[in-house]
Amino acid sequence: MTNPINKSLIKERKKKSWFSNVIGFMKIMFIGCGQKKPKHLSKSVVGHFRAQDVPLKRKLREFPVTEDALLPVGTSLGVRHFVPGQYVDVTGISRGKGFEGWMKRCGFSGMPATHGASLSHRSGGSTGQRDAPAKVFKGRKMPGRMGADQRTVKNVWLYKIDPARNLIWVRGQVPGAEGNFVFIRDAWYKKPDISKLPFPT
Repeated sequence: MTNPINKSLIKERKKKSWFSNVIGFMKIMFIGCGQKKPKHLSKSVVGHFRAQDVPLKRKLREFPVTEDALLPVGTSLGVRHFVPGQYVDVTGISRGKGFEGWMKRCGFSGMPATHGASLSHRSGGSTGQRDAPAKVFKGRKMPGRMGADQRTVKNVWLYKIDPARNLIWVRGQVPGAEGNFVFIRDAWYKKPDISKLPFPT
């Protein structure tokens, strides 16, 4: 289920535009969703929201847009931007697994289960050499914290939307645990037909 989304700010940023091959000013739209209390935000961020006269938002994302795609501040956005049948990219924070070992984190097969393998069934074996080079090389696969990383699942098929309840149905994987925020955008590789999408959103 998607949360109500509001546009919170427009600003200009000088950078190379995706829409042209020259350096120039492009518009940056900030889109926010969720709710947050003032005590959980810094004073500068609270001032940003109050200056635009919009409610405090839990998540903010910025979108580069062309001049003709700007929306008034405070505009509420829903699922009508998407068209059933198109493909989308879904970005989220994957489930955190905690500290995991060689076999789960790195996919190692482990040591023998019998034949004298004492207390080393799930160990990773040798991690380096002896006198030369007398160190463990950087990038060596080892136990450590697993998950809780930003991941993007590409080309997920969107087959249904419900504007009344602001719901989206997709067929495919969605990264993260239940209740997490996800960022859904038009697929980069399987681009939808622009003529069928609502404009500016």
